Amino acid sequence: MYFDVDGLINRFLRGRRPLFDARIAAGRVCDGHGDLLADDIFCTRDGPRVLDCIEFDDQLRWTDTLADVAFLAMDLERLGRSDLARRFLDHYAVAAGDDWPASLEHQYVAHRAAVRAKVACLRHGQGDDTAAARAGALIAMAWAHLRTGRVRLVLVGGPPGTGKSTIARGIAAETSWTVIRSDVVRKELAGMAAHADAHAALDHDLYSLPFTTRTYEALLDRAGEALESGLSVLLDASWSDPGWRRRAGDLAANTSSELIALQCDAPAAVALERVDARAHARDDASDADTAIAAVMRERFAPWPDARVIDTATTRDKSIAAALHVVR
Repeated sequence: MYFDVDGLINRFLRGRRPLFDARIAAGRVCDGHGDLLADDIFCTRDGPRVLDCIEFDDQLRWTDTLADVAFLAMDLERLGRSDLARRFLDHYAVAAGDDWPASLEHQYVAHRAAVRAKVACLRHGQGDDTAAARAGALIAMAWAHLRTGRVRLVLVGGPPGTGKSTIARGIAAETSWTVIRSDVVRKELAGMAAHADAHAALDHDLYSLPFTTRTYEALLDRAGEALESGLSVLLDASWSDPGWRRRAGDLAANTSSELIALQCDAPAAVALERVDARAHARDDASDADTAIAAVMRERFAPWPDARVIDTATTRDKSIAAALHVVR
């Protein structure tokens, strides 16, 4: 099996300059150890001692503190103790007052595993017959972390009442990804609270073409900032217009992020029933009523690139199906 580890590492690096600039500005890059493996840590009577830092090249020690910590986390995972790796990273975050996107942690663990895999390859070339298996296991570890840590832009679309917000929230609950909802952004741009009543006829007031354009531009601007910071984003909007879908695709390409499109789908009767119940409850940011929902359903352009998520089934099954796609 071929693992394009370098490809995924470089893809992450190309789109995340603001993240690394912020790490540098926060003082997270310093003269560290550079080769922090379990073999280099000794538990003595007066506490742990860390030995054998890189001394032959000062530049190899200068790195993000998280990269140093991730080196030991990688080695603990290699030794079969991913539970201790997780505990170590969590304790470090608290002790150092540090916070980072999950994608950066996966990137550093993968990079360190790739480094050790290269060392194992060199040793195999020098006659160590056991090194090939170690190299293979380390590359597989790197690949798994890179795949998990991909930065993703997920469009969650569909006509009103098809369960977009339910799906977006469900994915976020399992992944901790950022959710940006067009209904909320639209109200914010108008200086209104999220649940304030802004009901208007379709194509008028807050739902006029110019205001909808402002809303989608703000949606994509906010998503871009998050993606460049290493955060995967769920954009909850109708995405009925192919033009905005293309703009989202351009954003994903420009930030070296993976684009995933989900089209939520439910029979018209089910969707309209949900819209009617929501309108009467008045506890949601959406202002769509059944008349508006019916028109928007008719206007919804075909979306051949999207994966269809059936939301007429149970909530748990719908979210599970969506998670299967994004993962």
